[in-house]
Amino acid sequence: MSALSLLLISVVLFIAGYLFYGRFLSKKFGLDNSRKTPAHTMKDGVDYVPAKAPVLLGHHFASIAGAAPIIGPITAAVFGWGPVYLWIILGGIFLGAVHDFAALVASVRHKAQSIGKVIEEQIGPFGKKLFLVFAWSALILVLGAFLVIVATTFEARPEVATASALFIFLALVFGMSVYRLKVNLIAGSLIGIMLLFLCIYLGMSFPLHLSFTTWIWILMGYIFVASVAPVWVLLQPRDYLNSFLLYILLIGAFLGIIVTNPDIKLEMYGGFTQDIGHLFPILFVTVACGAISGFHALVASGTTSKQLDKESDAKPIGYGGMLIESLLAVIALITVAVLTRGEYQQLMGSGGPVNLFAGGVGNFMTKLGVPLKTGISFAALTVSAFALTSLDTGTRLARLSFQEFFAAKNAGKQKKFLTNRFAATLISVIAGGGLALSGQWKAIWPLFGAANQLLAALTLLAITIYLRNKKTSNWFVRYPMYFMYVMTNIALLMLIWKNLRTQNYLLTFCALLLLGVSVAMVYRAIISLKKPSKDGASS
Repeated sequence: MSALSLLLISVVLFIAGYLFYGRFLSKKFGLDNSRKTPAHTMKDGVDYVPAKAPVLLGHHFASIAGAAPIIGPITAAVFGWGPVYLWIILGGIFLGAVHDFAALVASVRHKAQSIGKVIEEQIGPFGKKLFLVFAWSALILVLGAFLVIVATTFEARPEVATASALFIFLALVFGMSVYRLKVNLIAGSLIGIMLLFLCIYLGMSFPLHLSFTTWIWILMGYIFVASVAPVWVLLQPRDYLNSFLLYILLIGAFLGIIVTNPDIKLEMYGGFTQDIGHLFPILFVTVACGAISGFHALVASGTTSKQLDKESDAKPIGYGGMLIESLLAVIALITVAVLTRGEYQQLMGSGGPVNLFAGGVGNFMTKLGVPLKTGISFAALTVSAFALTSLDTGTRLARLSFQEFFAAKNAGKQKKFLTNRFAATLISVIAGGGLALSGQWKAIWPLFGAANQLLAALTLLAITIYLRNKKTSNWFVRYPMYFMYVMTNIALLMLIWKNLRTQNYLLTFCALLLLGVSVAMVYRAIISLKKPSKDGASS
């Protein structure tokens, strides 16, 4: 089979999924543009700011993409390309896109608050507290890890650091031009894209050399400002412009695969047991963002829902955004599938998934007349830019989760301080920065895959009960919830057993904690289901 065949089949299936299953979901959730979204009813100029659909899609896609849909499929390819490909296609259409779309709509229907608020109304206050603690902890882990990843990249590739700094300045100018000076979005986008490539050129011409620790402190300052600033100032315009980098990367890789049409060399099935574990359930935890990711629910309900201009935009942004990410995951898989098993193992050992992906995309783009070095550098720069995007979005999400946890009516001075956006951001940044500087994030990073997928299962659980209480059929979220819940908990049990055998008691404790949250949430959900629904439906 050729790589082009895999690519075209995935494109046809994703388009069909968007047109038909996406339409089905829109009807089930009753999207109605006459119902004003919280971006309008609660507009505050900081977090609640209506955004045009292309701008919000750029922000949402940039925030959910990051490096995960590249790293996950490439790492999981050790099982062979077949299982990974099937999971990306089926998972993306019937689980991941459903999860993202449902999380976005459910949040909009709950005043654009987090999935924690949905859990509070459907399961109870204790369930909400559990979820918010879990979500904030997972986000701190993300901050610590991505601070290290971005700082390491900036130290190793100083040209990327310069380009990224220029991106930020460009975003500020773009945001001011579109939102305050009312510059036409299309004209502003064309100018912005040209200046984006100028930033890349200047970055290569004037690399910024700083130490790893210095970059950590600078990035901590940047994410603090990015979290407290109004979304229209930096978050929306930067993510929107950065999304064009990934669009161009996708188009370049897509056309490169069409022209080269390389043969698939990696075996379809590489065996049930590999170094990373057993195919069942490790495949479903490892691929992560390429098929389904709980982090997406935090983005959808944390920032995207507060900027949704009208309800019909939820389909292209929530459902469509995930399918674009799944397409990126397919392309990442193809960069591995065209290699032999020996070449794959050698490149994974010497450069890792990101460098393997950059090299593969660079090779595809050479057939379009792009020099190999330029293609590789562009791909690596794009991945780094999205890692930075995930970092500043993750900080805002951590701040919102922290504020929501301590939010209460008639709160005292202490709680008012903790719900202040500056205080909540500072605490989150210090926690993430401390983790990054200590180096301890590496010790518990293996748990992130399981934690991420558990977030997805718990999100689907909350939406299942929400739809049940609305007397609406919920099988399209209920069955994905069953699947993800079983996969995640089996993975956690295997991780507990593995770390007990190796006497890694820190990981054992963390895995047990996640398992405890999972069981507690389901117990609360069962109690909720035994009660008559709020609209009078029976369980």
